[in-house]
Amino acid sequence: MTVPESAGWLTRPETDADIAAVRAVTLAAFETSAEADLVDALRADPAWIEGLSVVATTPEGTVVGHALLTRCWIGDSPALCLAPCSVAPEHQRTGAGTAAIETALALAREQGEAHVVVLGHPDYYPRFGFRRASEAGIRLSIEVPDEALLAMTLDPMRPLPSGQVRYAPPFGI
Repeated sequence: MTVPESAGWLTRPETDADIAAVRAVTLAAFETSAEADLVDALRADPAWIEGLSVVATTPEGTVVGHALLTRCWIGDSPALCLAPCSVAPEHQRTGAGTAAIETALALAREQGEAHVVVLGHPDYYPRFGFRRASEAGIRLSIEVPDEALLAMTLDPMRPLPSGQVRYAPPFGI
């Protein structure tokens, strides 16, 4: 499925042919290789969900952005973790990341997923519907600023559960 997006970005689920490009974008977007190594480790983990690793491309097909949703748990309830999200530095602030995230969330909704958590910038993620996770009684096993742990429901009929987030082992949390 290719979803045309605003600002000229195309989005679609990652294919095997995209793995090297996703790694290159993730390496370029972060100061260390930790996030790129995390994506590689998650591909080999049971938390990986086919179709929820999304790339944003130019009209010519060059991968410039990536958003990843993998399985986590909030208490005993299945949820998704949005991380990492990457955009090649020369394409940051162009809508490529937003396009990848919006498509990933839409695909998760289509697959019947209900809840998503993200540990990220509190001024960026609310545009997608995220709010402070603490408002729903969601917490981590490590100390993070309250405003940085965010959560959302993809299905208004299924409110956010409360409890501690359990990430896939590659996250190390």
